[in-house]
Amino acid sequence: MTQKSIKMLAPLLFALALCGCAAAPQLQATETPATALVLEHAMAGTLEGEGVVTTLFGDRTHFAVNITGDWDGAILTLVEDFRYDDGKTERKTWHLARIVPGQYRGEREDVIGTADVRQDGDTVRLDYEVLLDTALGRIRTRFRDILFLQPDGLITNRATVSKLGLSIAYVDLSLRKSQSPGRP
Repeated sequence: MTQKSIKMLAPLLFALALCGCAAAPQLQATETPATALVLEHAMAGTLEGEGVVTTLFGDRTHFAVNITGDWDGAILTLVEDFRYDDGKTERKTWHLARIVPGQYRGEREDVIGTADVRQDGDTVRLDYEVLLDTALGRIRTRFRDILFLQPDGLITNRATVSKLGLSIAYVDLSLRKSQSPGRP
């Protein structure tokens, strides 16, 4: 292959690599859940979780979250209180309106438009865009989450964060029903 051919193929190979990076998170064979995750059952009540955000450059931010979920028969409201390892705190509130069993329309204060939330076999997938505050200002990003229920009751959430089809961060979160009443 000539030097000119290699130079012409380089952008194509780079574009193909980027397309592969934009794929939604997938379950590994050993992670197949034993039970379907039904949001209005699994997320009602108080949950506690720990997670980490890992950027494309390998920077890691750890966080803890307490979630209070309330299902009124039509809408699941999730109040999420985050505490990051740098001391920062924030509150986000999801309103997930059930369209039909296993399909929801989600709204949150930082979500652009609505989130597509749907049951996919034993998992739940979320697809939505968010304006993220960064050192470079606010940027529009896409989140693709996959949640699944472990046999021991642990809820695992894996998310890919992308910009222009390029994965820029990953979020790994584990949630468990709280053993103590109320918020800490």
